[in-house]
Amino acid sequence: MAFIDELLQEPAYGWKNEKGELMKPSVWELYKEAFRRINIFKDKRNWISLISWLMAVCMVPFVYFFLADYFSWWYLGAAIVYGMVIMSTHGTVWFHRFGTHKAFTFKNKFWRIITQNLVLRTFPEEMYVLSHHVHHVKVEEPGDPYNAYAGLMYCMLSDVNHHSIAKDLSEENYKKAAGFLAHTGVQINSYDQYKKWGSVATPLYTVAIWLLNWSFWFGAFYLIGGPGLACALFGGALFWFILVRAFNYNGHGNGEAKHVDGIDFDRSNLSINQTRPGLFSGEWHNNHHLYPGSARAGFLPNQLDLAWLYIKGLHKIGGVTSYKDSKPLFLKNQLAKYQAAQQEQQEMKAGKRKVLVS
Repeated sequence: MAFIDELLQEPAYGWKNEKGELMKPSVWELYKEAFRRINIFKDKRNWISLISWLMAVCMVPFVYFFLADYFSWWYLGAAIVYGMVIMSTHGTVWFHRFGTHKAFTFKNKFWRIITQNLVLRTFPEEMYVLSHHVHHVKVEEPGDPYNAYAGLMYCMLSDVNHHSIAKDLSEENYKKAAGFLAHTGVQINSYDQYKKWGSVATPLYTVAIWLLNWSFWFGAFYLIGGPGLACALFGGALFWFILVRAFNYNGHGNGEAKHVDGIDFDRSNLSINQTRPGLFSGEWHNNHHLYPGSARAGFLPNQLDLAWLYIKGLHKIGGVTSYKDSKPLFLKNQLAKYQAAQQEQQEMKAGKRKVLVS
């Protein structure tokens, strides 16, 4: 079995059914698996799955106090912008382009740590990076941790059901898995610690950086706008934290082929370029699947890429030393050929019209 096939812990319902096809569990089976995966009393190695949901639960009181005591339309607007633009763009920069694809390199630890903590932490790097590597290798095949063919809830609950590392990796394969996270600065377990805790990241590091991050940002928000702003922006972070789980369903056409000519050039999978995720976070998803290692995904003139602007801005001030930009390849290999084919079709149609007229 290939390393990537055994990297993630297989759910109780399996990746495939008896016919070898994609397993499409019921909503009940999905929730049953989710609560099994966060049960640390049954297996303490479930701690990292629990952390993912625990962070969300800890944000709920902030939402309550915002709505009950501090509500204002200005705060609500700030929460929406924070969640849908700032949190989203950071997710693209940190988790997606750097954490998973190493699309750019930081000059030193200072710029890496600053970027890592630019917003409220909502889930550990491990819960995104490992599963995303599998997603790109097995996109829309059995084993894809957020396979759009299996439905919305399959994707929504994938963070706890499908993202955890397998608990029985060999030492060689565990080192490969740990290598996916080494550049992020995460404190990594030894192989013996992995067998004890069932994760790449150490529990102490994961919890400590979470508490430090939240303490800093609550204090900063409080100083800027008082408790009302702090509660509103924590609420905005929760809003993003929930909605981002639906992205890989929506971003892959809700399990249907919805490609648009002249916009979606990669037809090897269901990924599509969508306006809202693209403009708000630089997540032009079809472009990304076409060139996953690129620090820029906004290739067409109207495709604003805020994540790319951040990376390029850091490069200009020296915080980023190098990056991969696949726009020239896209313009040469995809757009130019498409435009040439379109021009040829127009000329053929024009020639047919002339023949009919004559």
